[in-house]
Amino acid sequence: MTSPDAETLVRDHTVYSCVMGSRAFGLATEGSDTDRRGVFLAPTASFWRFEKPPTHLDGPAPEQFSWELERFCALALRANPNVLECLHSPLVERIDGTGRELLALRDAFLSREAYATFTRYATGQRRKLDADERTHGAPRWKHAMHLLRLLMSARDLLRTGVLTIDVGEHRGELLAVKRGEVGWPEVERRMARLAEECGEAVGRSPLPDRPDRARVEDFLVRTRRASALRGV
Repeated sequence: MTSPDAETLVRDHTVYSCVMGSRAFGLATEGSDTDRRGVFLAPTASFWRFEKPPTHLDGPAPEQFSWELERFCALALRANPNVLECLHSPLVERIDGTGRELLALRDAFLSREAYATFTRYATGQRRKLDADERTHGAPRWKHAMHLLRLLMSARDLLRTGVLTIDVGEHRGELLAVKRGEVGWPEVERRMARLAEECGEAVGRSPLPDRPDRARVEDFLVRTRRASALRGV
């Protein structure tokens, strides 16, 4: 068989796709983009060629990004925040049987390792905000809002064992940050408090120490085998 092109992989082999970004977080306002994320299953036979299928793809629609299933699972097992949040989007646009199996594995990806990955990502974003504040006299307020949201999500995940990405009752206070209505010292104070609360929560978290790699790998092997038997 010939290797499917990028558009074919997304069009014909997507197993799960959802809307992410502000619309999934409950922070959309007029003019907000619609960010789409998805997972495609490259046909098993396409891995038998010298040229392997891509691990991820942009497009074909604007603001659309997709991962190949194996890459997606590997990132989720490492508690990548963007990937874990994709699994918990309330705005699912497309799903098949394999996608439903993937969503049924959501708990297998969650572990206390999320503390390190979420806080490491938050630290990187904080450095960018600090650089903007030093250079321009103010941070990028939209980025500050999303960093606060991420820290809230991490704290609640560690406390409850459940990843909830819709901000709910915090929408108003977060949008006030986005509009620049909250001073930078107060935003810094909130970030520091949330980071401290994450540190306090991890030791008492109901999450396991490690994700269930064996369970995820079993799913991946079964899925690859089924694809090979179908010949697509």
